[in-house]
Amino acid sequence: MQEFDPRRPTLRLAPRLFTAVAGLAALGLGWKLTAADVPTPVKAALDPAALVALQHIAFASAEAQPGFDRPQSIPVKVRPGETLENAVERAGVAPEEARQVVAALHGAIDTVNIKAGMAFEAAIAQRRSGRGDGVGGPARLIGLSMRTSPSSTLTVSRTFDGALKLRELEEKVTEETKVACGEMNGSFYESVANVGGTPRVISDAAKLFSHKIDFSRDIHEGDKFCLVFDRKVTESGRTIEAGDLEYAEVKGQRFYGFERDGKSQFFDETGKNIKGFLLRTPVDGARITSTFGARRHPILGFNRAHKGVDFGAGHGTPILAAGDGVVLEARRWSGYGNWLRIRHAGKWDTGYAHISRYAPGIKAGMRVRQGQVVAYVGSTGMSTGPHLHYEVWLNGQRVNPIGAKVPQGTILSGGELASFKAKKSRIDRMLADGGSVAASEDTPKLALAELKTEAAPKLR
Repeated sequence: MQEFDPRRPTLRLAPRLFTAVAGLAALGLGWKLTAADVPTPVKAALDPAALVALQHIAFASAEAQPGFDRPQSIPVKVRPGETLENAVERAGVAPEEARQVVAALHGAIDTVNIKAGMAFEAAIAQRRSGRGDGVGGPARLIGLSMRTSPSSTLTVSRTFDGALKLRELEEKVTEETKVACGEMNGSFYESVANVGGTPRVISDAAKLFSHKIDFSRDIHEGDKFCLVFDRKVTESGRTIEAGDLEYAEVKGQRFYGFERDGKSQFFDETGKNIKGFLLRTPVDGARITSTFGARRHPILGFNRAHKGVDFGAGHGTPILAAGDGVVLEARRWSGYGNWLRIRHAGKWDTGYAHISRYAPGIKAGMRVRQGQVVAYVGSTGMSTGPHLHYEVWLNGQRVNPIGAKVPQGTILSGGELASFKAKKSRIDRMLADGGSVAASEDTPKLALAELKTEAAPKLR
């Protein structure tokens, strides 16, 4: 038997072997956990917050980049005649870094035949000198993101070992019918935009109600409105394309869209076409500054008949054709300055004076449609400031544009009326439900649980 000698160290191998194995296991587990953070090519459904986080994943990844400051996001647009590599280099990185990121993008996009104006964001980190005197050496490209379509984004970011990895973010697009209701708070445009209305939809609604409502006088804070329109929308709720306006309501006036004679027209609840023969206000957002009748002329200084209505508006404001018709005159006419006269059906004419210029192509004999831009507000002729002098003529005699009894629209009947009522019932059900109805029943759900593991750590 071996004798115990207290002067000699004991050789107890089992505990040491156990410690070594445990250390290797811990190292392996740590490597696995770290590797899980490495971005790999993936297509994921996104919500808005996750989209932003992944687009700028390079910011978070930079935490693992020793020797570099926190990165800065630099927006870049490709200039005419510039290569993508040159544009990336212009963000402040070395040519080799630019070549690397373009190589990473190769295959995902055409990196050669790019167009001027292509936009992307580069995350650039400055190198620390290690001597406390600021920047030392060239900056480093930490990541880059660019939108490749209305629903797709490419992101290139560095992993913990410095390699560049490509990630493709794809949002599914669905078609739906959007119900956008609210109350007036500011302008009509701002109010509708706040509840999801697109510029096209807002413009269509404004033209529609110009037959019945003067937006400068008849609309007040808190007035209710509701629009129904088709749209294509991403999973994050971003509208990428707006379709036709199907319903519009402002201050209790309700209009339903219905296709007739190959184009969309609007009717009230009884099936009567709400398109009046002439627009009530031929200038969007203008205010009446002078009415029809006798008044003291602001320049001549004596009383004389004012044979029209003046609308105050800024210089260059578009003037709309009050109705379908043919241009009768487009010329200079004495104190009216630049003058435009349009002949409509039924011996009705409308006149527009003091305009600054005509819209392209406007000349005698040209056919125009209601709501078309035909000229722009000015102050030509005998005028004290920019405004539109608007006249309505019947059988060659001027009549009051405000009180003139112009012809009404058509009324649906028979099969057209039945089809209209069916569509009206569908829209009324949607309004009662108070929400949007997707065209497809398998509208995708957001994969929020997956995003928590795929997204980079929260930015600090």
